[in-house]
Amino acid sequence: PVYNFCVAVDDASMGITTVIRAEEHLTNTLRQGLILDALGAPRPRYAHCSLILGEDKQKLSKRHGATSCNQFRLDGFLPDAMINYLALLGWNDGTENEIFARDELIEAFDISRIVKSPSVFDMDKLKWVNSQHLKQMEIEEILGLVEEQLHFLDMIKEGADAEKKRDFVFASTAVAKQMMETLQDAATNAKTVMGYNLPATFDELADGSEAKQMVKQGNFYGISMKLMEMHEGKSFPVPNSGDLLAAFLDGSTNKGIVEDRQTGGDETSYPQEYKATMKSMAKEMKVKGKNLFHPVRLALTGEMSGQDVPKQLSLLAMAVGDDSAVNAVAADVVPIEARMERLKSFCESIPDEFRVSKTNAGGDKGKSEKGSKKDANGKKESAASSSAAASSSPAQDDPLSSYEGPPITALDIRVGRITKVWTHEEADKLYCEEIDVGEDEPRLIASGLRPYLSEEDLDGRMVLVLCNLKARKLAGFPSHGMVLCASNEDHTEVKLVSVPVDAKIGERVSVPGFNFEGEEAKPFAENKIGKKKVFEKIAPFLKTSEYGVPEFCGRPLLTSAGVCTSPINNGSVS
Repeated sequence: PVYNFCVAVDDASMGITTVIRAEEHLTNTLRQGLILDALGAPRPRYAHCSLILGEDKQKLSKRHGATSCNQFRLDGFLPDAMINYLALLGWNDGTENEIFARDELIEAFDISRIVKSPSVFDMDKLKWVNSQHLKQMEIEEILGLVEEQLHFLDMIKEGADAEKKRDFVFASTAVAKQMMETLQDAATNAKTVMGYNLPATFDELADGSEAKQMVKQGNFYGISMKLMEMHEGKSFPVPNSGDLLAAFLDGSTNKGIVEDRQTGGDETSYPQEYKATMKSMAKEMKVKGKNLFHPVRLALTGEMSGQDVPKQLSLLAMAVGDDSAVNAVAADVVPIEARMERLKSFCESIPDEFRVSKTNAGGDKGKSEKGSKKDANGKKESAASSSAAASSSPAQDDPLSSYEGPPITALDIRVGRITKVWTHEEADKLYCEEIDVGEDEPRLIASGLRPYLSEEDLDGRMVLVLCNLKARKLAGFPSHGMVLCASNEDHTEVKLVSVPVDAKIGERVSVPGFNFEGEEAKPFAENKIGKKKVFEKIAPFLKTSEYGVPEFCGRPLLTSAGVCTSPINNGSVS
């Protein structure tokens, strides 16, 4: 009784006109209304919302996790992302849009759009909303917040040099920005980069792990021995101590880069020197592609995946030395010298059978062991000698046999035509395009192709468009989809995927061996593509063949008019 009396008096004295609260207060409304009538005060308008539930479908409470706004701040969530997500719990604006700036929410909110069913507080969805807000922000906008996260982990020295600290924070932000779901990810990623998780011996690698399987292929041992030899002879390139930010800055504009495939610096900087060394190693050791880059990555970083290696080594260089801004103990820094020592110990433990490349093992199983054929001089050659000659060719495994990701049918890849293209007014790497993909209106899409292609290269071109990506703003431009391109191994060359001229605008691209008809083959919804990171999981298996044919797990991308092509061989598609 006292509660209802106090609430009524409080509302009357403050002139409250509208009360929006949880459905638990429905039973209190009549009592409070009668008290207000007795006081001669006007009744406010009342609205009651459904409860917010935890993921176990029980009323949200302290046992479900974070209990204060400050805890979410400590966990790396942006204030605007929190407001955005909380507004979506029990409300929507009637469209599929889920990402709102604060002023956009104020303009869009209408109480009639509040839904009756209870909402579930989904931490994964909150992280996704937060990641979308982070993607829309420039590096400089979040430096202070990332620095705060680094301090939370005690990774910054007290009284560190201001310039060195800023460079480290900038590099930590730039290298992680594309993969960040929370601000905390920048700090934890930096700690991973500065650490070195290669075990001391081969036997300590987990059985069946990607790393152990790769080492067993035999390339790792020889490449690691070469890296250690170059390090000892001081011929392996190291970041320039006077320009450690080169890997994170565009050499022509001096602006931060966040695309992992984009090489920082100019033609004389460390990233280019590193790239030249990789090309030299590939030629000398007669190994290329993943058979070179995967062993190099594991040897230098201790990980099978991660950001661009020159960026990682540049970040590591910032953490080494007495004058560094980094607390090396708290950050678990493992310098390059210590990495080489552990690598040496690891290589010594590799069994002899895994010290020779297996890529040249195995015979030509497609040929009969009987019979003979003629050599270049017309002489007959025995099947045995033919098989021995053929054994220099690598055995071909079907990549689909080991694929465990989402189905390729999850992607809605369509044939489109660029009807209009212009340069973005502010972002110096973006083109803005209108693309006809067979819908009532052309799609507006922004693509970072200005460093690689001219407007003339794009205007009027038929292209492949990934259409079920969620619309988002890129440098203020509303972009809905992505133009698929092929690129070489180090992403210095990027070209459009070519579509057969007789292909139909708007038709969906298919892949042989997969059923693209029926309900089960429908593309995933845009929300699911983003939330489950579907494209990120499929992308590593989208490659171009030795003949430049874009493929998924070795199967070509097809239109009704035939196979798509590209001018880049043995590259990636994204």
